[in-house]
Amino acid sequence: MNFLQIANSTATDLARIPELVFDDFAAELTAAIAAGARLSALFGTPRSAGGAELYAVLAAEAESALFLGRTTVGASYPALTPACPQAHLFERDLAESCGLTPVGHPWCKPLRFLDAARRDPTPGTPPCGVMDFFQIAGDAIHEVAVGPVHAGIIEPGHFRFQCHGETVYHLEISLGYQHRGMERALRGGPTPRSIHYAETLAGDTTIGHTSAYCTICETLSRQRVPARAQALRGIAQELERLANHIGDLGALAGDVGFLPTQAYCGRIRGDALNMTALLCGNRFGRGLLRPGGCTADLSAADVAELARRLTQLRRDCTSAIELLFHSPSVLSRFEETGTLSRETCETIGLVGPAARACGVARDVRHDFPYGIFRFAQLPVCTWESGDVFARAYVRWLEIQKSLAFVAEQLPALPGGATASATAAAPLAANQLAIALVEGWRGEICHAALTDADGRFACYKIYDPSFHNWFGLACALRNQEISDFPLCNKSFNLSYCGHDL
Repeated sequence: MNFLQIANSTATDLARIPELVFDDFAAELTAAIAAGARLSALFGTPRSAGGAELYAVLAAEAESALFLGRTTVGASYPALTPACPQAHLFERDLAESCGLTPVGHPWCKPLRFLDAARRDPTPGTPPCGVMDFFQIAGDAIHEVAVGPVHAGIIEPGHFRFQCHGETVYHLEISLGYQHRGMERALRGGPTPRSIHYAETLAGDTTIGHTSAYCTICETLSRQRVPARAQALRGIAQELERLANHIGDLGALAGDVGFLPTQAYCGRIRGDALNMTALLCGNRFGRGLLRPGGCTADLSAADVAELARRLTQLRRDCTSAIELLFHSPSVLSRFEETGTLSRETCETIGLVGPAARACGVARDVRHDFPYGIFRFAQLPVCTWESGDVFARAYVRWLEIQKSLAFVAEQLPALPGGATASATAAAPLAANQLAIALVEGWRGEICHAALTDADGRFACYKIYDPSFHNWFGLACALRNQEISDFPLCNKSFNLSYCGHDL
C-alpha cells in the first residue's frame, strides 16, 4: 500500500507521510481494512484556507506494523463510513472538531455536546444539548430514555431505547456531558500541566494513559527509559488491570444479585489498589510515571511485601471468582445475553476484552509490543461466545495472567536507575508520533503532531471506550431491556475517556 509503515512508539518526519488525493486515500484505507487492518486513528488539523488535513493510522496486527497516510479535504468530502463502518465515529468527531461535512454519512450528529460558544449562532439552530435521535415508527413501538443523570455514583450519559414490548430494537448512546477540552489543553505543550492532564484523561486508567503520553514525549525527545523503569511501568499497568477487572467481576455479580462475589471483590479490588499505593504512594498511580522513567522505586523489603500481598490476592481472587463461575443461577444470566458476533466485532473495530470475548486475539502488548512487553509477553486470552459470560470470563483469564506476570517480574527487576540520567531534549519539530498502549479496557492511542518549534500542534487521544460504545449498542439489539444494566457493566466503558 502507499501508506508509510512505522512501528509502535515511534515518530516520523511529517514530510515522509504520503499525501494522497482523497479518492486514492479512501481507496487505500478501505482496501487495507477489508484485508484485515483496523482504523486506530483518523483525525484532522484545520487549514487556514478552509477544510482540513486528515491523518489516518491503520493498525495491522498480523504484521505488527502501523501505516500512516494523509490527505487534504475541503469543507465537505465524500463520507468514508458507507464503505468503511469503522470510520463512523471518527467522521462524527471530524465534523465536530474541524467543521467538516462527510457527505453521505448515515448519521452525522455531534459526537459530543458542544458548548454554546461553539454552536452555530444562526437563527433557528437548536440550543446546546438538543439532539436528534433515531426513531422507529409503529403503533406498538415505545421509546425509553435513561439518563444522563443516573442513580448512585456514576458519570453522566444518555441512553435512548426503541422498544417493542420488552425487546430492544435499537439503542442510541448520547455522550459529551464529561467533555473537558483535554486535547485542546494539551496543544502548545508540553507544559508542567501536561502530565497532570494525561493522568486524569480517564481516572481509572491513569497508568495506561500516562504511559502513552510519556512514550510520546520520550519518542519525540529521543529519551531512553532505563530497564528498571520499564519493568516498574509494566508492573503498575498490570496492577491497574487487576484492580479494575476484579472490580468489574464484583459489579457483574451484583447486577445479577450474587452477593458473595460482589462483596468479596469489592474488598479485593481495594487490596490491588493498595499494592499500587505501596509502589508509588497513590492508589491510582498518580505521580509515578514521568517522561524518562518513574519517580518511585521498590526496595527489597517492598518487593517482598508486594510478593506476599500478591500471593494473598491470588488466593482471595480464586475463591471469590470461581464461586461466581460455578453458580448455575449466574451462568443462566450471563450466557447468551448481549451476544456480539465476531463479524460485528471486526466490522466496527472493537478493542480490548470486548474484542477478545468475540474470539479476536487483539492485544497491543502482543501485536505491537512496547516497554517491558517487548521482552516479557503475556498470552492473549480469548473466548468465542461474545456474550456477557465471555466478557466476564476473559477478565478472569486476564486476572490470572496479570498475577503471574507481576509475580515473575518482582524478583527479576533489573538493577540501575528508575529515570533517565540525562535531561530531556526539546521535542523534535515537524513530526508525527504514535503510541499504542493496552489499557485494561483495550487499546489506548495517543497521536501528536509537532510544529516548527517542537510544540504540540495537535494532540489526539483515543480511549478504548471510543471504539467500544457502539459495540454496547449493537449488543442490546433484540435483547430484553432489563438486560441493559448487565450488558452495560460487561463492557464498563468510560464516559470521560470518550468525551475528553
